[in-house]
Amino acid sequence: MKLKIGQKIVCIGDSITDCGRRGEFGPLGNGYVRYFHHLLHSAWPGNQVEIINKGIGGHTLMDLQLRWADDVLYYQPDWVTILIGINDVHRVIRKTEGWADHTPENFCRRYQEVLAVTKEKLPNCQLVCLEPFYITTDTTGQLKTQVLNQLESYQKAVEAMSRKFKAGLIKLQSVYRRQMKNFAPEQLAPDSVHPTLLGHMIIAWELFQFFTKPEKYGSH
Repeated sequence: MKLKIGQKIVCIGDSITDCGRRGEFGPLGNGYVRYFHHLLHSAWPGNQVEIINKGIGGHTLMDLQLRWADDVLYYQPDWVTILIGINDVHRVIRKTEGWADHTPENFCRRYQEVLAVTKEKLPNCQLVCLEPFYITTDTTGQLKTQVLNQLESYQKAVEAMSRKFKAGLIKLQSVYRRQMKNFAPEQLAPDSVHPTLLGHMIIAWELFQFFTKPEKYGSH
């Protein structure tokens, strides 16, 4: 078990993390953060681990960086999980206003900056990088092909930063690729981005295993 009694985990990201945590499903949301919480507390009663959801729908890594001090450093967590990237990809592909701020190069730079400031301000804080993903088997559609091709650069950036900072890495694209041998893509995420209950449970299970099976996951 990587966790210790009474530790604090901040989970930060976009809508995949958010899942209504600022509304009717507060404070944990109705996605993988909530299910990870339930898995952890059912398997380890009395652990007193606090899980804080800081996802906001539509956010990019630049948005996360702007709120990092308030939404991460302020809580002085023992662990931070970060799942971000798909909105950056869509900004670049669609060439929306300010898209150049979200290129793979700028994404990698910003990722390094948020991890660096976390280790600087909270040297004992452990980091867990969750790879951005896109759930589809369709490689013929123009948009889906563009997303998959572009996303690879962002996934490589996340992996590189996880190695640089000796952070945990959960490769969700590979996880979902294995799951698509048993489930149709729409059973996991109808729009390829936002997971169903099953899709969220898969992320929650991977996080749970990260913390409970050090031999499967771990720092680089």
